[in-house]
Amino acid sequence: MRQLDIYQVDAFTSRLFGGNPAAVCPLKEWLPDAVMQAIAMENNLSETAFFVPRGSNFELRWFTPAEEVDLCGHATLAAAHVLFNHLGHAGSEILFHTRQAGDLHVRRDNNQLVLDFPARAPEACAIPAGAVEALGSPQPLYCGVSRDLVFVYENEDIVRNMKPDFHNLLKVRHEGQLRWVIVTAPGKDCDFVSRFFCVSIGIDEDPVTGSAHCTLVPYWAKKLGKTKMFARQVSARGGELHCELKGDRVFMAGEAVTYLQGKIFIPNV
Repeated sequence: MRQLDIYQVDAFTSRLFGGNPAAVCPLKEWLPDAVMQAIAMENNLSETAFFVPRGSNFELRWFTPAEEVDLCGHATLAAAHVLFNHLGHAGSEILFHTRQAGDLHVRRDNNQLVLDFPARAPEACAIPAGAVEALGSPQPLYCGVSRDLVFVYENEDIVRNMKPDFHNLLKVRHEGQLRWVIVTAPGKDCDFVSRFFCVSIGIDEDPVTGSAHCTLVPYWAKKLGKTKMFARQVSARGGELHCELKGDRVFMAGEAVTYLQGKIFIPNV
């Protein structure tokens, strides 16, 4: 029997039971993909992050309960939190090498961790058939697409009060391809608010989504005429992100809190 360390961290929040929970599994070497997928399914959180050392840096991968994903902000922040606060990582910056998103830097800045991620500005597109009905929303002011579909609304209350039909949302396609969905609007006490729905990977609503802000920040920077913004993801748990657009990079700063530390027992692989 093999033992693995596991941590569960609430990311993009300064309080326990807020933000987005992620599991983090430090490894000495990669496990078979099927084992990592099984661990993520057993954890049943939106993401489980796995990392292995590569010299003084780390390779990083993310798994939902259903599949591996190309980019995840909150689980990256959680992995950095574990390295800084539990594993004694020296210095103020961590470099993660990823398979699809390139190199990602995380910098410690007092109580916050600052993520350096690629910008993914949306391009305007037609509203997909059935989307408005599935979201249970009024007609959006704008619809765009990057990795995700983006729907922009007039005010925060529309986003907060939205009650999607997740069964029908799973049928929404853009050019024949299923997309995850961001809904967003100007905020009352912040620059913008958002929610994120990713039904196809077993998560109706993700509590706080760093990767979605790779699209939101370029959009709102152009719309608001500013590069530094404070954002809220207005899910039930809620989360806060201090964002900045610098060229083709998005910087997102937030806090994290450790919820648990334990062991996983798996057969020798």
